[in-house]
Amino acid sequence: MSWTGFEIFFKGAARDSLLQAIDLALDEDGPDLTSLAVFSPDDVMRARIVAKEDTLVAGLPIVSLVLDALGAREACETDFAVEEGSRVARGTAVCRLKGPAVALLRAERVILNFICHLSGVANLTARYVAALSGTTTRLLDTRKTLPGLRYPEKYAVLVGGGCNHRKNLAEMLMLKDNHIDRAGGIPQAMAALRGAYRDGLKSMPPVEIECRTLEEVALAVAEKPARIMFDNMDPDTMRRARTLVPPGIETEASGGVSLDTIISVAAAGPDYVSVGRITHSAPAADFSMQLTSVRPS
Repeated sequence: MSWTGFEIFFKGAARDSLLQAIDLALDEDGPDLTSLAVFSPDDVMRARIVAKEDTLVAGLPIVSLVLDALGAREACETDFAVEEGSRVARGTAVCRLKGPAVALLRAERVILNFICHLSGVANLTARYVAALSGTTTRLLDTRKTLPGLRYPEKYAVLVGGGCNHRKNLAEMLMLKDNHIDRAGGIPQAMAALRGAYRDGLKSMPPVEIECRTLEEVALAVAEKPARIMFDNMDPDTMRRARTLVPPGIETEASGGVSLDTIISVAAAGPDYVSVGRITHSAPAADFSMQLTSVRPS
């Protein structure tokens, strides 16, 4: 993932969401009354963002967006020392800044919160992707994301080598157990979807059907959805389910997948395996911002 990849991902709704998250983070902190009291508007500082562990780097372009939100970008010199998405060693300075002290001090924690969290998501994703090496199964994220951070977290999954599942409920329709049980079965639930989108004014998004049993898989295949999910199936049942699905219909394994179990899941042959913990439980990467005052000449 490069700067170009960041710009491609963060367009439209994704960019709006990221900018709103940055504004909210700054609003949460409020004015930095301590720095405003101690530093004058003319005081200048240098800053280094340093990796304190070996890590992937995700979210560096957010540095400039935070400075933009503070109205301080033009007043700051910014030097990015590594590419977005690169893996760096402990002690690497990934970015250097010089600018107004009050702006850098206010931006410090917001910048670090984003980079630490997103790099952590990328790191954990990369571990799962590495575990799938040698298989044809690809890693998917889920909607189990922190409120307000779905787009940044899904971007970080891409940095780590994973793939994105649907970003919202409208991007792909998913028939889950509640829908199927309420409709009276998979055929009835699919009929309800087709009925809701049959007027030609609305095109039906791709459909995924969640299946709990081999019987449900057979019923789902007859409906020709885009994807069939094997929900909480053991590897042997999943292997049998996979043989029921013809080419042209994707398959996804889901439910409690961990680094310890992902190999046995992939051995059953699904096209994808979705893992919620790569976003909702990723430990933060360790970065710090080292600031020093610049003495007047």
